[in-house]
Amino acid sequence: MITLDGKQVPWRPDMSVAQLLAYVEKPEQVAVIRLNGKLVSRPVFEATAVPDNAEVVLIPMIAGG
Repeated sequence: MITLDGKQVPWRPDMSVAQLLAYVEKPEQVAVIRLNGKLVSRPVFEATAVPDNAEVVLIPMIAGG
């Protein structure tokens, strides 16, 4: 299992961050995640593996002025 923003989601072998975002309501708004304390940005979501028992925190894009 993976903890995704405080909720438990199932883990699969070879799961990438991009695949994990299928559990998110608006994945296009996620710019960065924190995976077990390390920041991972959108350009490497597809290539970044999510280990079993990982803790993932979503960090959305924020616009302002």
